[in-house]
Amino acid sequence: MGLLITANISTTAWVLAFTAVFVMGVSKSGLKGISIIVVTLMALAFGSKASTGLLVPLLVVGDIFAVIYYRKYTQWKYILKFLPWMISGILIGVFVGKDLPEASFKYCMGGIILITVLMMLWWDQKKSKNVPTHWAFAGSMGLLAGITTMIGNLAGSFSNIYFLAMRLPKNQFIGTAAWLFLITNIFKLPFHIFVWHTITKESVVLNLKLLPAIFVGFIVGTILVKYIKDKFFRKMILILTAIGALLILLR
Repeated sequence: MGLLITANISTTAWVLAFTAVFVMGVSKSGLKGISIIVVTLMALAFGSKASTGLLVPLLVVGDIFAVIYYRKYTQWKYILKFLPWMISGILIGVFVGKDLPEASFKYCMGGIILITVLMMLWWDQKKSKNVPTHWAFAGSMGLLAGITTMIGNLAGSFSNIYFLAMRLPKNQFIGTAAWLFLITNIFKLPFHIFVWHTITKESVVLNLKLLPAIFVGFIVGTILVKYIKDKFFRKMILILTAIGALLILLR
């Protein structure tokens, strides 16, 4: 984790990090489908495994903003159905990712990003948006969301499809997802601190320096979410993210 000592961080890494955290703030405001680029940029800046721990405290801050802003719309019955499966997936992810070498972790993260991009592209092109509502569907999506959120903070696509299946209106979708991720990101913290050792004093100092970008991103996002053409924006982000995933695999 020595690369997180701020004196040794390159200008390029700072630019990537501030851009990533700004986009995170925008994403937490309700602009779904763009959080994947956050993971990609941070992995490019700081390495795959180190970036996962660096992101979690920042995600918690963003989740708190989202929970406060959309507090009237939370649907707890859907969280209670999905959360146990996601927690189980996180525990699997802790075990799987604990002793993975950086190179293997990099390939896992890059592969997950590419699979997620392909999955989201497939969903966007799918004529019928009907998906199974059986408990086994919620279970499989929850497990996958848990594993991918631990290994790469990439649960969004799996949880999004689950909430789409529940036919939640936009604000309920955002408010419910906000509480789900606040709970699970807090649950992940001790594993990053005591098991993976990816959250350290140095990483927390860097978190504090990046915090302003979340504030700005969240404010900008609340404005953008009212005007932006979601379809075009999602496609652009997916293309950029796929390129980023390839860069992670090749770096």
